[in-house]
Amino acid sequence: MSPLRVGLTGGIGAGKSEVSRRLRSYGAVVIDADLLARQVVAPGTPGLAQVVAAFGEGVLGPDGSLDRERVGELVFADAALRAKLNAIVHPLVGARMRELEEAAGEAAIVVHDIPLLAENQLAGGFDEVVVVDVPPRVQAERLARERGMTAEQAEARMRAQASRAERLAIATIVVDNSGSLAELDRETGDLWAELRRRAKRRSERPSERRGSGRRPGREADRPAG
Repeated sequence: MSPLRVGLTGGIGAGKSEVSRRLRSYGAVVIDADLLARQVVAPGTPGLAQVVAAFGEGVLGPDGSLDRERVGELVFADAALRAKLNAIVHPLVGARMRELEEAAGEAAIVVHDIPLLAENQLAGGFDEVVVVDVPPRVQAERLARERGMTAEQAEARMRAQASRAERLAIATIVVDNSGSLAELDRETGDLWAELRRRAKRRSERPSERRGSGRRPGREADRPAG
């Protein structure tokens, strides 16, 4: 028996973090790729030294930490620079993820919270892929309201990610977060119940190899209510 490995993703402003927090409260082991990405380039780490070597001292703030806003401006405007940054950070994050997963225990449901799961073609490494979905119009409205972005800034951030169709194409389960937080509570409760059902079914197939990933052609479901 091995943990059920779940990839959780969604476009910017979709509310993936809200789903992640709720799953953690139910008992999921949540591994947050964004948090790990910050940790691996914290002051004094080899990761930060590599970023500075690649991008220059201008990406550092006055306190010596990485100026994430400055880096974001650089890489969102230039696909080559984005790839350069990813080549440094992603291997470090991946190694830390594996350490945390191994510590989780065989009976766990391990949720990898990964914003760029579709973009980096990581879906095949998970037993289930949960996509938190909202229409692009809702994404843009949330980015303006919650992050103070202009319409142009929101559009640029959304264009830098996979399209809605590309995310939905890798989903085995879709969570609709276009409604209220109360509706999301219900959706996430249904999602947790569905993940537990799938983990149980998987545990009854002892010959299935860990990390075999999702099967091609598998249809995405919505959590059963």
